Amino acid sequence: MKRKLLSMVLATAMVATALVGCGSSEEAAAPAEETTTEAAAEEEAPAEDTAAEEAPAEDAAAGGGKVGVAMPTKDLQRWNQDGSNMQAELEAAGYEVDLQYASNDIATQVSQIENMINSGCELLVIASIDGDSLGTVLEQAKEKNIPVIAYDRLIMNSDAVTYYATFDNYMVGTKQGEYIKDQLDLDNAAGPFNIELVTGDPGDNNARYFFGGAMDVLQPYIDEGKLVVKSGQVDFETVATANWATEAAQTRMDGIISANYADGTKLDAVMCSNDSTALGVTNSLEANYTGEWPIITGQDCDIANVKNMIDGKQSMSIFKDTRTLASKVVEMVDAIMQGGEAPVNDTETYDNGTGVIPSFLCEPVFADVNNYKELLIDSGYYTEADLQ
Repeated sequence: MKRKLLSMVLATAMVATALVGCGSSEEAAAPAEETTTEAAAEEEAPAEDTAAEEAPAEDAAAGGGKVGVAMPTKDLQRWNQDGSNMQAELEAAGYEVDLQYASNDIATQVSQIENMINSGCELLVIASIDGDSLGTVLEQAKEKNIPVIAYDRLIMNSDAVTYYATFDNYMVGTKQGEYIKDQLDLDNAAGPFNIELVTGDPGDNNARYFFGGAMDVLQPYIDEGKLVVKSGQVDFETVATANWATEAAQTRMDGIISANYADGTKLDAVMCSNDSTALGVTNSLEANYTGEWPIITGQDCDIANVKNMIDGKQSMSIFKDTRTLASKVVEMVDAIMQGGEAPVNDTETYDNGTGVIPSFLCEPVFADVNNYKELLIDSGYYTEADLQ
């Protein structure tokens, strides 16, 4: 499982050039020191030993080992980007990659992971559809000593999960809540202001962190009456959206508008946990709402939502640069495949029911009409043409 120095240098360089930082400078420096040490050791080795270690160029990828990457669906733009970024960076680092998308079907994802285990994958990176549905198949991975990195969505109730790599999901929610607080000037304005709440799939553990982070900011204002949820829909189960589906969010918002805002009552804000639900809310407002446009939050900076942001239909979206997360996961893969421990920066937060999973959390930022060009275009994430 040991790989060539070149792969280490490539992976380290990718992490160093990531545009949105993950972790501290000390953590970023560690791989470079490790590479320097290995380089020095190789320089001291006899020439004949170095020659013996070199493999033909065509065998470089195979020498890195095989990594299975399981993504939930191609239906959301962000998972396409996550998958392609992951594959590109892992292959550039010398790995063979088995990338699979499961069309949001749990049985399909289980079958794909089982095939990865049986086809020689030495490590699995899994973004689960339902965090509680992979326990049985991951027992097979555990029996074969195959490490598992849960990617962006924590896999629940399985002791086969070795590490977790994600963005700080609670911070995503707090940034959305704080954006609404700041835009409505809740600490100074008299109010009351009307707000509605839309979060994600109840089977996605992240949705609870997103919603919890936002509500920790907003709940005090709801309690004092400065924010009013006219629909009365405030608990997670009621405001959750199956599969994060745009159509489901739109249908629910149609009912909320009809029952509470059809008489001209102003809707001041809608806290949406991600862009697919925000798109559904926007579609519903365009069809049914005649009042002043509300503040709408989102997450992922999907192209359709950035266009809406430019047009004034969505206020903000959390930007999670998937290139950054992919680079961090490549670094984690490198460490594990060489028999070491992956870098982490959180060993307290994410308990999957079998214990706390060592995690690496990248920091999200928000984009709005004032900074989207710098974050999304100048960074090369999108082109101007993408947003036309």
